[in-house]
Amino acid sequence: MTHKARSIMTTPASPSPAAALEVTDEDSAASAKPGTPKGTESRSPGRLAWTRFKRDRTGVISGFVVIFFFVIGIFAPLIAKVYGKDPYTTYGQNDPTLLNDFGFPAKPNGGIGGDFWFGIDPQLGRDVFTFLLYGIRNSLLIATATTLLVAFFGVVIGITAGYLGGRTDYFVGRIIDILLAFPQMLFFIGFFPVLLTILVAPDEATPVWLTVTSLILIMTVFGWAPIARLLRGEVLALREREFVEASKVTGASPARIIFKELLPNLWTPILIQATLALPMYVTTEAGLAFVGVGLSDPTPDWGVMVQNASKYYQDDITYMLFPGLSMVIFVIAFNLLGDSVRDALDPKAGR
Repeated sequence: MTHKARSIMTTPASPSPAAALEVTDEDSAASAKPGTPKGTESRSPGRLAWTRFKRDRTGVISGFVVIFFFVIGIFAPLIAKVYGKDPYTTYGQNDPTLLNDFGFPAKPNGGIGGDFWFGIDPQLGRDVFTFLLYGIRNSLLIATATTLLVAFFGVVIGITAGYLGGRTDYFVGRIIDILLAFPQMLFFIGFFPVLLTILVAPDEATPVWLTVTSLILIMTVFGWAPIARLLRGEVLALREREFVEASKVTGASPARIIFKELLPNLWTPILIQATLALPMYVTTEAGLAFVGVGLSDPTPDWGVMVQNASKYYQDDITYMLFPGLSMVIFVIAFNLLGDSVRDALDPKAGR
């Protein structure tokens, strides 16, 4: 075999124009499998990002914490069944020995013991452990569904406005400006009860599914604007690049250009925005429940637990401890995970 042939075989393939990640010698060496001949190791952007992420110990630990919360949320009914209790039964009222004359747990530390791992809540005596499990389940359900919808509409609207330009871009831009100017939390507090009054008669109880659906829709309507604005700016820059112009010259349809040329370059900001949005919606939903807008007692929810605990924290601090601490841990872990994902996908970004 000639020297020229050997040089051709050992020359790595050039990264495609759509690759948004920088390939470095360190990343290439780290991603190579043991025993793999030099020049044949994988240099795909996804593999390089995964290699960077695995080297980030904070990101890995945060990822496990986030996965743990999602697992216990998904399997909350199974865990409660094995545990032998549910979040709705008022054990304190059924057993007078569990609560004292003032309605607080008779045992110290909120009634924590072998029968009630996290104790019982004041006045009603419900099991705090199962109430927290179902609260995590409901909060994550609402936040995850909202994040997926926000990402979907933000991607579609942002890419469409940036690629088409002209009047479409101007019209969408003004809508985004209006939505970003709204004080969202105040609007949620003022508009949500009005919406439920329109949908449900005053003498009827509001179904939980309607409350959940309304929360998701309202937060989606006001949540897609930031990611749409970001992607619009990215597309405005990308549509002038050579590979996009080359696709237009070859007669590619707008849909093909968007999905084959533009979208692969936008996965990094999309994933980063999604990982930062989910914990924000967790705290937003909990805040709405805390002020009496959204889910309400007896439906388990992080915000509902904190709202109830705020009434009794001076006499039973443990009831505030479990929902408050778990929410703080989840939000911090997810924010750290978002930072690690950003650093893995964008090697030029500094902490």
